[in-house]
Amino acid sequence: MSDSSSQAALARLREQVLAAHEAGKALRIRGGDTKGFYGCEPRGDSLDTREYRGIVAYEPTELVITARCGTPLAEIEAALAEKGQWLPFEPPSFGEGATVGGMVAAGLSGPGRQSAGAVRDFVLGAAMLDAQGRALNFGGQVMKNVAGYDVSRLLCGSLGMLGVVAEVSLKVLPRPAATATVSMPLDRPAALRLLNEWAGRPLPISASAWLGGTLALRLAGARAAVDAAVAFFAREHGAQQLDGEVHRFWAAVREQTLPFFDGLPGAGSAGAEPGAGGAASLPLWRVSVPSVAPPLALPGEELIEWGGALRWWRSDAEPRAVREAAARVGGHATLFRGGDRSAGVFAPLSPALMALHRRLKAELDPKGIFNPGRMYPDL
Repeated sequence: MSDSSSQAALARLREQVLAAHEAGKALRIRGGDTKGFYGCEPRGDSLDTREYRGIVAYEPTELVITARCGTPLAEIEAALAEKGQWLPFEPPSFGEGATVGGMVAAGLSGPGRQSAGAVRDFVLGAAMLDAQGRALNFGGQVMKNVAGYDVSRLLCGSLGMLGVVAEVSLKVLPRPAATATVSMPLDRPAALRLLNEWAGRPLPISASAWLGGTLALRLAGARAAVDAAVAFFAREHGAQQLDGEVHRFWAAVREQTLPFFDGLPGAGSAGAEPGAGGAASLPLWRVSVPSVAPPLALPGEELIEWGGALRWWRSDAEPRAVREAAARVGGHATLFRGGDRSAGVFAPLSPALMALHRRLKAELDPKGIFNPGRMYPDL
């Protein structure tokens, strides 16, 4: 995309924002719309960001890439793959057309979150359009950034409620030299206990997934370290190394195409072949807890990731019961897909935190035109 074309696309976005601000009309910011299901019901006129696209700069030796908001995530991943690099937090796409702007706004990470960190840990800087059409720049292209409040990372997971994420700079990393996946039969309490025990040891575990009585571990790093870990898990825990295209399994965990995510009977086990996805029959809850939290007493089926810190539940339990179960162990629960969303999707905030949200929203979007109600009905 030429500079003149990109500037014209940005100008059109700004015009739509200014018109909406003047009229006090809501805007629903969208890219590929692959995460339109996430959060509360979107409202307002569509503000499509896909025209403002393209990789602005990529310096493999500096491990930094900068791209416009409408750039397809697949395009960024392809460019990185050519240089043997990647986004180690493995952001889910949830379909074709996912964009880098949507990735930041949703703030979701995949299996690699366990070892690499979250999206916000890799955001170096961002440019955004506020409600008055002003182009605001935050952060930079280096990790060291101590000047003022880090708004660029605050945009991660904001669901577009603060403004249009126009451009973002991301830290990238080389792909690991070697990977292997092992699996072993374990019940849930034993899996949680061992995951926390292994977290304190120098084992190259880059991802984990427990489902249906089987725990799968992805090992990544130097070849010698991976081979030694495979031998350790085989010797100490009777683990089997999975052969074949195991990357399909981890991709299915990341993109939620395992049968478990269908919410249908027979969810299978960790290491199973991914299904094609389908209509959900039970609500899907995303429960974030301390990794040392004991098993939750909820009806339904569970898939555990991130060493025990992320617990997906397919459950027909009352929303209050799910949230109370999460709160009792120091966590919180989000209604991720399906279910009755009238009572809200995210865990209610404390009055102090909600007040902070309101002040920030009022500063950047005083008329509340950006994605109103997407995170909380009255915000």
